[in-house]
Amino acid sequence: MSPNNKTMLKLYHLPISFNSRRVWIALLEKGLDFESVPMKLNGDQLTPEFLALNPFHHIPVLVDEDFSLFESLAILDYLEAKYPTPSLVPNDPQGLGTVKMINLITLNELLPATTPLLRQSMGFTTLDESSQTKAQEKVATVLSFFEKSIGDQPYIVGKTLTLGDIVAGTMVGFLPMIGVSLTPYPKLSTWIEHLSQRESWQQTEPQPEQIAEFRETMQKLIAQRSS
Repeated sequence: MSPNNKTMLKLYHLPISFNSRRVWIALLEKGLDFESVPMKLNGDQLTPEFLALNPFHHIPVLVDEDFSLFESLAILDYLEAKYPTPSLVPNDPQGLGTVKMINLITLNELLPATTPLLRQSMGFTTLDESSQTKAQEKVATVLSFFEKSIGDQPYIVGKTLTLGDIVAGTMVGFLPMIGVSLTPYPKLSTWIEHLSQRESWQQTEPQPEQIAEFRETMQKLIAQRSS
């Protein structure tokens, strides 16, 4: 049992989900004991037991004794407040503000821009040339900003891993799998390579069979809704 927590945390998550993975990595980086409850989103999220934890049927959900919490950024803040060692946020105002900004840019700018590209790569839809160009331009704007933010630092905010690296890194590292090259961003490429060497990254890396299973499940669900 880790000295950081005396009671077992429980994480309901989809292993290949960006939202889930960032919480999973934070738990590992903090050395917290937790029970992993993988979900497949083929009905797991609609059971009465899960809806009692999250009526919006989204993942991840963190349960800490009789307290449950959803929305990944809220969970990360909770973990940092309750289990502050090792810290995953800077202790200076500018550093803290930058981490918060990076996290929100990832969710509010990068995620919406990549969603059409992800759906296309999974075979759920086909983008016309205009839509694809627009999505790629939005992604490029975010990546250019991240490239500038990193500079010559090993991490996105300074010399130590923060929640900014976890939130942004889990998404940026996945981009080549949906056809977005990181070659124009050498500092980002080095950053992602550095992150990928961490044990928490390797332990949570989505496996090809998991991605294939998710694609098959979602295609069946889409076909059922269309019939």
